[in-house]
Amino acid sequence: MKVNNSLPLEYSTEENSLKILGFWIFLGAEIMLFATLFTSYFTLVNRTGDGLTGAEIFEITPVLVETILLLTSSFTIGLGIHAMRLGNKKAMMTFFSITLLLGAGFLGFEVFEFVHYIHEGLTLQTSAFSAILLTTLGTHGLHVTVGFFWGLFILLQIKKRGLTPETANKSFIFSLYWHFLDVVWIFIFSFIYLKGMM
Repeated sequence: MKVNNSLPLEYSTEENSLKILGFWIFLGAEIMLFATLFTSYFTLVNRTGDGLTGAEIFEITPVLVETILLLTSSFTIGLGIHAMRLGNKKAMMTFFSITLLLGAGFLGFEVFEFVHYIHEGLTLQTSAFSAILLTTLGTHGLHVTVGFFWGLFILLQIKKRGLTPETANKSFIFSLYWHFLDVVWIFIFSFIYLKGMM
């Protein structure tokens, strides 16, 4: 394996560069998945039947907390990648750990939110609106859950193997995934929650 020391560690081999390119292509497919969910949501948002509407069910406080947690986690993972590029393993692991704690906090609030919706009578069977809302939020939440465990495994690998071209590549790809989830959340926050509260 030929290592190019003039490039950042995560790009330092041809295989690493190809893996990053492949992941960008994968993210393109993920964009299509969420675009389909958003399109379905905008089509079904007013089909509430006898069920609750967004204006009746959405509460700003938990949504703001979720947003702050997730956007802060995007900042900390950026600091983690910066520390990785400086070769500071301890700082990188610290920032990645903070990122995962913030992600876990986000998931905790989302579970609370789902329990609240169900308690208020908003389930997959209530209406077309409730079905697509819970499906969209649940799909994003599932992605964050996968990201949480993925990040844990990366931390364990870095602890065991250190910062190598392989672990740096995995960490960078994970950071792309995490940033992507944050961008999706901005759309959820803006076009589902804020618009729904109006």
